Amino acid sequence: MIVSDSEIFKASILIVDDQQTNIYLLEQLLAETGYINVSSTMNPQEVCGLHRENRYDLILLDLQMPIMDGFQVMEGLKSDNAEDYIPVLVITAQPSHKLRALQSGAKDFISKPFDLVEVRTRIHNMLEVRLLYTKLENYNAELERTVRERTAELRESEARFRSLTELASDWYWEQDENMNFTKVSGPVLEMLGIRVGPLEGDPADAGSGGWNESERIALQASIAARQPFLDRVFSRVKADGTEQKFKVSGEPMFDRSCRFTGYRGIGVELIERA
Repeated sequence: MIVSDSEIFKASILIVDDQQTNIYLLEQLLAETGYINVSSTMNPQEVCGLHRENRYDLILLDLQMPIMDGFQVMEGLKSDNAEDYIPVLVITAQPSHKLRALQSGAKDFISKPFDLVEVRTRIHNMLEVRLLYTKLENYNAELERTVRERTAELRESEARFRSLTELASDWYWEQDENMNFTKVSGPVLEMLGIRVGPLEGDPADAGSGGWNESERIALQASIAARQPFLDRVFSRVKADGTEQKFKVSGEPMFDRSCRFTGYRGIGVELIERA
């Protein structure tokens, strides 16, 4: 993320000084340097209102002014401003005021009498930081908006997917990396006699109940290889001696770091027609 010179020269600047000669000198210096959006005021009481209206990228603020000095102006800006960053560069002829100004919220200072190279450099550097700060704020806001929108889209997509799988199958299921059932929909609990692990507080026990051992071994091999499986048929013998058959499809799930997180899939009970 960078700030171009053209962006810096278009930045909005307010000069606050009770001396017209100082304002004229700074306006001339800024114009010759290439800045095109510069305004000024000799009344420090106007600064807070002007900043609310224009949101300046930089305020060049003289500290020693009658009625309301620069320190009072900064206090007003802080109490009147929702953002943390107050873009003030103070102008002072008193070395003892520099530390107090920085403690009061100023981001930098210019000494009187003016050193023109110093003035240009400090203004350019401060505007660069200010515009980068603004870009970062805007980027974070846009990122947050995009995440909210993407999350809503994913939830809507998942809801549609769940609805379709419920129409096309008897149940939808998900298992974690330890193969505990974490999500199920449909009559899987009744058909398989298992429990949903974390949702109920107990790990699911899908390993008992008369399952065909050879079929289970084949399934475990697919799972160990992190392979998807399609229309795999499983059978179990119930306590009353009758046999149940199921057709199950599943696929492995991975997070953004490509770490295996479990399986998900759909299943139907195969019922022989008389």
